[in-house]
Amino acid sequence: KECSSIMKVLQGDQVKVLTNAFIIRGEHILLGMKKKGFGEGKFNGFGGKVEPGETPLQGAQRELLEEANIKMVNPKELGIVYYKYEAKDKNAVSKELKVHIYIDTQYSGEIRESEEMRPEWIRIDSIPFNKMWGDDVYWYDHLLNFRQFTGYFHFEKDMKTLRETFVEP
Repeated sequence: KECSSIMKVLQGDQVKVLTNAFIIRGEHILLGMKKKGFGEGKFNGFGGKVEPGETPLQGAQRELLEEANIKMVNPKELGIVYYKYEAKDKNAVSKELKVHIYIDTQYSGEIRESEEMRPEWIRIDSIPFNKMWGDDVYWYDHLLNFRQFTGYFHFEKDMKTLRETFVEP
């Protein structure tokens, strides 16, 4: 299979490296409701940009601590998701992201709400995909079953409509 326009993201020098971390406990997953910024009003994992000098794992741990006051104990990198978001207008540039996905079943610390995220335990059989990014429905099965994967997603200018999707084990 080939996902032509998204595959070009892999060679882009404008690609931003980010992380997304998830905690699963029994029948529940810890998600955060984004309170402000990119993705406001959507449930997501905890993460963000990898800072200069950080590894993706270090970035994931830092973001999880900042956003939910916890750290993963035995994190596992499950996959990488590549995104391309088309520019909203002629003066803007498209966003290209490479997101490292981490998962753990254990954490240390006490979960707390932050300025940016409101953590919430959600039943795995009741994940609110209608309140999440449109691509999540394509790769959460891999996440929830601890299966390695790579995802490629190309969003239109509205940042909602998916132009292309591709997930491989």
